[in-house]
Amino acid sequence: MKSFFTPILLHTITWVSSHLLILSVCTMSCAADIPNKTEEQKTLYAVGLIIARQLSVFNLSPTELDIVKQGLMDASTGKKTEVELSAYNDKVQELARARRKDLGEKQAAANKEFLDKAVREKGAVKTDSGLVYISLSEGSGAGPNATDTVKVNYRGTLIDGKEFDSSYKRGKPIEFRLDSVIKCWTEGLQKMKTGGKARLICPSSTAYGDAGNGELILPGATLVFEVDLLEVKK
Repeated sequence: MKSFFTPILLHTITWVSSHLLILSVCTMSCAADIPNKTEEQKTLYAVGLIIARQLSVFNLSPTELDIVKQGLMDASTGKKTEVELSAYNDKVQELARARRKDLGEKQAAANKEFLDKAVREKGAVKTDSGLVYISLSEGSGAGPNATDTVKVNYRGTLIDGKEFDSSYKRGKPIEFRLDSVIKCWTEGLQKMKTGGKARLICPSSTAYGDAGNGELILPGATLVFEVDLLEVKK
């Protein structure tokens, strides 16, 4: 729960550079309508979608994307490249971090508006940390302390509703010690009782802060969790 995703920056560089040929094939062959393609061609198209998701951290403009495509084609066709990749690994990571930070800053106003609106919801409670707690269904069992282990089902989304994690989809609840997770969870779940369900709206200071986490959780992101507290283990 401290981390929903593996770090992306170095992974992006390694993954993309090791799949240049595959992406170039997909780039050249996927322009036509996908429904008319074979399963293998559709799979190659899916590879392109995966790599595009990996590259989303850079928030590329159309012009920048053309430059990236040129690098892909040069490397995959054996053409002499304009730069040595080994000399640019650090610069690529630096660019990725800067682009993520910029995206996060652009979301700051939307995050504030979302939190302000959440506070006005019926039954909403805002704590000193900034967490907005909304009980959806009151439980009747034991409530956890910070050092207890809890068993929960949950769904996590961004403020636009995009889901980034869900134990419901995996079909398996998770267990963890309550003081081993993000601050929002440690605080919020202590307001619940077993059998209850709540919505936790977490400002970034109670979640992943200025670092963000993974592909979708940008620096400064406000997160929304719906949590079912299934069991408390003292």
